[in-house]
Amino acid sequence: MLRAGMAAGEGLGPALKAVKEHVQQAAARRPQGLPAIQPRLVAVSKTKPAEMVIEAYNHGQRSFGENYVQELLEKASDSRILSLCPEIKWHFIGHLQKNNVSKLIAVPNLFMLETVDSVKLADRVNASWQKKGCSEKLKIMVQVNTSGEGSKHGLPPGETVATVAHILQKCTNLDFVGLMTIGSFGHDLSKGPNPDFQMLISLRQEVCDKLNLPIEKVELSMGMSTDFQHAIEVGSTNVRIGSTIFGERDYPNKLSGNKAKDKLESLVAH
Repeated sequence: MLRAGMAAGEGLGPALKAVKEHVQQAAARRPQGLPAIQPRLVAVSKTKPAEMVIEAYNHGQRSFGENYVQELLEKASDSRILSLCPEIKWHFIGHLQKNNVSKLIAVPNLFMLETVDSVKLADRVNASWQKKGCSEKLKIMVQVNTSGEGSKHGLPPGETVATVAHILQKCTNLDFVGLMTIGSFGHDLSKGPNPDFQMLISLRQEVCDKLNLPIEKVELSMGMSTDFQHAIEVGSTNVRIGSTIFGERDYPNKLSGNKAKDKLESLVAH
């Protein structure tokens, strides 16, 4: 398990390089038969300042993830990031409430929404993206609660196929690109592969079989700082890594009320 983090005085360059090397090594260990998709590294910059995003960008990182809409909007709109990071690609990886959809759609350089967890949310995002008038569709993933934990967001697994079918048929401004899960935290690999990852792999197969989709066109977003190498080995195409690159986070004490569930999810994720 890689827990390098950012060493004092070195900046984040060495940590980012080490993570990228581990991503490539894990991809090389995949068994034959898995789609030959080079995993995408999403650097999760939540609670970290714009300066650190720019530093990672200068070291070649392009995909970044955020958990909270307001923080993403502020960071992505920062004049320094806009001018110094023209090729940045923002992923939203936190729980999205319907009343925040318009704010999310306004984010500059929004590349992907990984956490669509209901038909109603898909419809709201679809309508907002259409209103924005973009020529390209918005890339989205469907989030599945594979572990069944109350502290995690996502669809029940049994609703996955119907939700994806709805998006493909009714949400013409959205580009369905894959499935995402957080899964249970701290799985002991000595007991076998992570069952949450195995469930997402099975759900992808079911989605592809029932909706006639090529398997290489449906990504799997699974794996974070503590388990990304195992996730890639079993087929993840998108890993979300924060503290291993940027160092541990300082959470404000203000998060309460309806954010409690999101905070709990954030503490174990990414």
